[in-house]
Amino acid sequence: MRASVTEISAFTAAAAHVLCFAGLAVAHSLAGPGAPVSDPARALRLLVVCEAPVIIAVFSYLRRDPKSCSFFKAAARGLIGLPVGAFFNAFGAIVLGAPVGIKYWMVTIYWSLLMSLFTFVPAACVFGVSKIDWQTVLCHSIYFTPTDVENYMISAPCHGAVLGAWLGAWPMPLDWERPWQEWPICVTYGAVAGHLVGMAVSPVLIAVHKRRVRAKAD
Repeated sequence: MRASVTEISAFTAAAAHVLCFAGLAVAHSLAGPGAPVSDPARALRLLVVCEAPVIIAVFSYLRRDPKSCSFFKAAARGLIGLPVGAFFNAFGAIVLGAPVGIKYWMVTIYWSLLMSLFTFVPAACVFGVSKIDWQTVLCHSIYFTPTDVENYMISAPCHGAVLGAWLGAWPMPLDWERPWQEWPICVTYGAVAGHLVGMAVSPVLIAVHKRRVRAKAD
């Protein structure tokens, strides 16, 4: 077990994100082509079921201060953070115009749980309830100022998922009458795409960060 999360390398971050990507790939394979459009509830349920244990396990291993926080304690924090994050994501989506009818409540729950896995759960596993660390991770200035490497690993996929979901919502009100414009299909596509982009970017940010640290040390 690592003594400190600051030892995370770009390779470790990439390997962790590959595992998270594998969870998404397995869910997509089980759902089948076109499932997010033809049966969004089932597709989202599979995404949550396949991705939740992977994300919780990966980020529980990468927890801060493993000497005082066991793997199982970090995993418990992730499990608690999952419904909490889902509540905030669902509330935000509804405030921004997501439908609230009975027809949509199940897909909204599954989508909110998926978004919680992309946003809240990694930080809950690594940081617990540390207010300062949460503020650092959620702040956009993290990309312009020196910070700990795990912040890059959590922030980029988190911000990517939120930005992707927001961009994915744009076609919903347009009169194209396409099946994928239904809530939350295009928003899900956007969130997953943004999350994947963030996972690809975070090892690059970590590598650049470590190079800067070495340059200052020299």
